[in-house]
Amino acid sequence: MSAEAPESGDGVDYRFTLANERTFLAWIRTALALLAGAVAVLHLLPLEWDETLRTVVGLILAVLAAVVTVYAPLRWYRVQRAMRRGEGLSMSVLPLVTTFAVGLVCLLVLVGNLL
Repeated sequence: MSAEAPESGDGVDYRFTLANERTFLAWIRTALALLAGAVAVLHLLPLEWDETLRTVVGLILAVLAAVVTVYAPLRWYRVQRAMRRGEGLSMSVLPLVTTFAVGLVCLLVLVGNLL
C-alpha cells in the first residue's frame, strides 16, 4: 500500500485541488465582507462624517469587492491549470492590492472619526 495520497483524474493530487478551492472560497468570503462593509458605511452606520468621505470609503470597499470577485475564479482556474500541467505558480498581486486598499480605508476611517 502506497503512503502517497491518491490523485484525481486529471493527475493532480486531490489535496492540492481542494486547497485551491478553499483559497477560492476564502477570496469570495473576503469579497462578501468588503461588500458588507461598503453597505454598512454607505447605508447603515449612523456616522457623522462628511458625505464625501463616507462615499469614498464605501466606494473603495465596493470596488475592491468587485475586483476580488472577478479575480477569484480567474486565479482558481489558472492555479488548477498550472497544477494539471505541472507548471510553477506565479505570484499574485491581489493580496498586496487588498492590503493597501484596506489600509487606505482604515486611514480614511481614522480621519473621518477625528474630523
